[in-house]
Amino acid sequence: MNYEAVIGLEVHVQVKTRSKIFTRVAAGYGHEPNTLTDPVVLALPGTLPVMNKAALDAIIKAGLLLGCDIAPVCKWDRKNYFYPDSPKNYQISQYDQPICLGGAVEIELPGSARNVMGEHKKIPLTRIHLEEDVGKLNHGTSDSLVDYNRAGTPLMEIVSDPAMHTADEAYAYLTSLRATMIYGGISDCDMEKGQLRCDANISIRPVGETKLGVKVELKNLNSISFVRDGIAHEIKRQIAVLERGGIIVQETRDYDGMTGTSQSLRSKEMAHDYRYFPDPDLMPVKVDDAWKQRLAAECPELPFDKQRRFIADYQLPYTLTSVLVWDRALADYFEEAAKLSGKPQAAGNWIVNDLLRELGNVGRGLSPTSSDAVSGVKPDLQTCRIRPAHIAALVKLVDSGAVLTNAAKEIFVEMFATGETPEVIADRKGLKAAPTDSNELEQWCRDSIAANAKALAEFKAGKDSAINAFKGPVMKAAKGKANPKLVDETLRRLLATG
Repeated sequence: MNYEAVIGLEVHVQVKTRSKIFTRVAAGYGHEPNTLTDPVVLALPGTLPVMNKAALDAIIKAGLLLGCDIAPVCKWDRKNYFYPDSPKNYQISQYDQPICLGGAVEIELPGSARNVMGEHKKIPLTRIHLEEDVGKLNHGTSDSLVDYNRAGTPLMEIVSDPAMHTADEAYAYLTSLRATMIYGGISDCDMEKGQLRCDANISIRPVGETKLGVKVELKNLNSISFVRDGIAHEIKRQIAVLERGGIIVQETRDYDGMTGTSQSLRSKEMAHDYRYFPDPDLMPVKVDDAWKQRLAAECPELPFDKQRRFIADYQLPYTLTSVLVWDRALADYFEEAAKLSGKPQAAGNWIVNDLLRELGNVGRGLSPTSSDAVSGVKPDLQTCRIRPAHIAALVKLVDSGAVLTNAAKEIFVEMFATGETPEVIADRKGLKAAPTDSNELEQWCRDSIAANAKALAEFKAGKDSAINAFKGPVMKAAKGKANPKLVDETLRRLLATG
């Protein structure tokens, strides 16, 4: 029997605020254990929560970015459970009146061609609600210690509909959602710091069936790659259970990304197990149009919208845009260089192929003059000595023929190391193309045409690329110093009249 997987994701995103959600104590990461606490965080008797408006701003902004309906009124509820990471023995959350409803996350479907923008799909959202984070349990060999530094940090829970069907779709969803949160300045979404956490609900059903199967929740998916791997593992496990005549049990399972295995943790709780009831210490929140409009004005253009614009307005190939748009600072850097140079694709090539390589090398502790390519290193544009104006100036030097491509590569590496302008480096190192005598250049071109009858015949037959066969001998005669643009123009003139 053929089966179809049905996947929904619950993504927790820590909101980037200076203080926690219901108290003034600072929010942060990497501090000594239990130093970011106060009586409210520790739930000491007599303490009362006070709402942090910055956290509300962030979730409303997130909802606007994802096309959610923002509820005119939302309220706060207590989610009751007994666990050491929750000092109150309940969590302040939102149950039946969340602040954001609906919306969607746009993804590019896996399997799309690498050189063209592929098919896109919108994964619908059920809701986004705001709650307080809990503490962190640090497990030792014989005991577990609780660190409450994280407790009380504002936390969004973004719940998708069960609308994904493959592990790769879930990976694309998380990648797109993470970029949206970072673009909007809502969170840094660093999974190593717990700023983005994901639980996956997976079920399978026979192909053609519309009724959902019994779902299993996967927890402890601490990287986007482990989310993909864990879901793929769980789909295979459920199919194997059914094919040997077993039944799927609703449960929560722990996935170990290092071993690629999972084990049962507990039976899955239902909503009534948490005994939700309205929090008596917090008033409902009203969100008016003026509040929404203020935040809508701060919403940035999202990566896929930016990619479509870059392709349409700058005529960039998909391969360049798929690198540029996923980092907002990098995309802004490119746009400035593109406008200053007037040659968007040339500027994009220097940024994607050369600038990111050098930034990556520095990230690996290599010399800034190393040519080893590297991927996966976040570009540090703030400290980079090359500014967009440097890129634009280099593009203009190459386009004018004042500097040849090989020399420009050398200039770029020096520019990255020193921050000098390309003009200064070219003059200092003698890298500008030498002016070529027009009569001498014409003779070299005539000699090259006369020596290559096959390429001449192909060019006259309409094969324009055959002209490249004549350029090599000309550049060799000029010792690599001839202006490529003049070489091309001279060859075409002679070929047209010869």
